[in-house]
Amino acid sequence: MGRLEAIRIFAKVAETQSFSKTADLMDIPRGSVSRTIQTLEEQLDVRLLSRSTRQVSLTDAGKLYYERCQQILTDLAEVEAQLTQTRTVSRGTVRIDTSGSIARALVIPTLEAFYKQYPDIDVRIGIADRNIDLIQEGVDFVLRAGALEESSLVARRVANARITTCASPTYLKRCGIPKTVADLEQHVAVNYASPRTGRILPFEFLDNGQTIAIAMRGRLAVNEGSSYIESAVRGLGIIQPSRFYVAEHIREGRLVEILPHEATASVPLSIVYPNRNHINSAVRTFMDWLTESLRTNPDLG
Repeated sequence: MGRLEAIRIFAKVAETQSFSKTADLMDIPRGSVSRTIQTLEEQLDVRLLSRSTRQVSLTDAGKLYYERCQQILTDLAEVEAQLTQTRTVSRGTVRIDTSGSIARALVIPTLEAFYKQYPDIDVRIGIADRNIDLIQEGVDFVLRAGALEESSLVARRVANARITTCASPTYLKRCGIPKTVADLEQHVAVNYASPRTGRILPFEFLDNGQTIAIAMRGRLAVNEGSSYIESAVRGLGIIQPSRFYVAEHIREGRLVEILPHEATASVPLSIVYPNRNHINSAVRTFMDWLTESLRTNPDLG
């Protein structure tokens, strides 16, 4: 194995702090990772990593070597990108993470057209409604809805998701159609509980730019998007999701928008990725494609 490949493996171990994660992400045997690091340390005559039963960490010498290796790999990637700018075909694997609802509604529907143009790019979608460590888990970027926590990651807002209020025809036939926000006091909601805190989220409307929060009465609360929507389709109550989640249900008549004259806020959609100087061409291609798709989606703003 060449020195450059050994450097790539060392850098990945430093980022993941794990031989086994590195082996999985680089699709090589775990033994090869261990032997590569051992050989590299012997060639340099210095210990780069401290090993324990639970994780691997950089020594002081390892930290210095990692910083220099990162610069070498970044410079090499930039040169390679410049040399291949004129190529019409991008190739590689892109690893993204998002929620199941966003994947189903916004990402997967774009893939058929994407693959027609870029057949040599593989997309791997991880589903998680939680904050993840992009570097440790080998993720190129995440697509998230809502306000983001402060971090060292780069966040790019790509769209705004309009909020809608809706219910099934069965529910509205049984309970009537609310004409005003005040009428909601006589109705039942399927409430949404935050997956992180368990807090029941209120319905929200805007009045002259000010948010009005309404705690809806309801016998059912869920903390997952598809179950939230399915509960409304089955007539269990009114919901207030982002419109893109339910656009297909509305088009096909399974859900009906109510209170359309009442203003609601919007939720930001953001692409978040590590603060790196270089993003490889496959990741950049898919990121740009997805951004354009979201910006032209009629259910987003």
